[in-house]
Amino acid sequence: MKAAVSLALLALAALPGCASTPQTAGLAAGPAAVTGTVAWRERIMLPPDTKTIVRLQDVSLADAPAKVLAEDVIDGTRAPPVAFTLAYDPAQIVPNHRYSVSARVEVDGQLRFINDTHVAVINDGPTKDVEVLVKGVGR
Repeated sequence: MKAAVSLALLALAALPGCASTPQTAGLAAGPAAVTGTVAWRERIMLPPDTKTIVRLQDVSLADAPAKVLAEDVIDGTRAPPVAFTLAYDPAQIVPNHRYSVSARVEVDGQLRFINDTHVAVINDGPTKDVEVLVKGVGR
């Protein structure tokens, strides 16, 4: 009797391992989004024609260009932080792929700031409150 009860408890303890993880549970249901902010450390006010471009990319393949899954272009960004929302189709997400957010700030069509580090999202990182720090480029 004790062996049967122990076996039943062991089986119940193993059940949570069968549940789907939060990362894969939401992939089949409707649209999803990565949200966050872009910031730079320089204390300057940029001109009104500034735009911030944020992209969600599949960076899994080392010898190929990243595949852009979503893009958000924010016009008139003069000072940080700049909020972004990257809506994407969860059906395009492959569980073993790596996804990244990249950002660039352009003034009058010229690159002014860009991120120089990998910002992991979705499978390897968060989808909410993602912070992207961009750095100034030489003029």
